[in-house]
Amino acid sequence: MIEVKDKIITPRSFVGIVVSAVMNKTMVARVDRRKMIAKYRKAVRVSRKYHVHDEKNTAQVGDKVTFVECRPYSKTKRWRLVSVVK
Repeated sequence: MIEVKDKIITPRSFVGIVVSAVMNKTMVARVDRRKMIAKYRKAVRVSRKYHVHDEKNTAQVGDKVTFVECRPYSKTKRWRLVSVVK
């Protein structure tokens, strides 16, 4: 939580599933969401992958994880692992 001139900014957070944990201190998490196609009135599943900083290499492939937005750790990493929800 960050305070900026009478505003409290809470970082974005997501819950996703680990799809890769091969890199050191980095994992890739997939976040699925449902999107409605207005023309056909049909819901489809859309997914996106995020590179997440995992300091202790605790997450394994298939784990459900919670992560939040943070400062840039590298070119692609802007997310930090909060907890592993098995």
